[in-house]
Amino acid sequence: MLIASVVTGVWLLVLSILFFGLYRFLRKLTKDTGEGELIKILTKILKVQKDNEQAVAVAAREIKRLELQGKSHVQKIGIVRFNPFKEIGGDHSFSLAILDGDDSGAIITCLHTRERTRLYIKPIKKGKCELELSAEEKKALEKVV
Repeated sequence: MLIASVVTGVWLLVLSILFFGLYRFLRKLTKDTGEGELIKILTKILKVQKDNEQAVAVAAREIKRLELQGKSHVQKIGIVRFNPFKEIGGDHSFSLAILDGDDSGAIITCLHTRERTRLYIKPIKKGKCELELSAEEKKALEKVV
């Protein structure tokens, strides 16, 4: 009789712990739903879940759109400073490569002398230029491709 009472007491303790854990889980699950029948609460939870799934789908589409749009923005910049004329001191001239995600863009080269400054722009498509590039322009392009 004593053994049956101990086993029953232990069993009651185990069931109480399991029930309390389930109770805490359900309270946490339904904390924002207010009072009501269980079916109404679960229906409301399912509606919130469906709304969340739709919001996630909209966010995923927007992220995809932004990723595609972002490829056309400037993403790579390489610059090389150089002295094109030995008689003038300092590296005041430069070649600047500006490319997007598809390796398309332009190379801007500025040649500075005492008398004037000249600026040249050459288009780049897919990392290649149809015009001949100077050594400095090639270095600037190699930095970013």
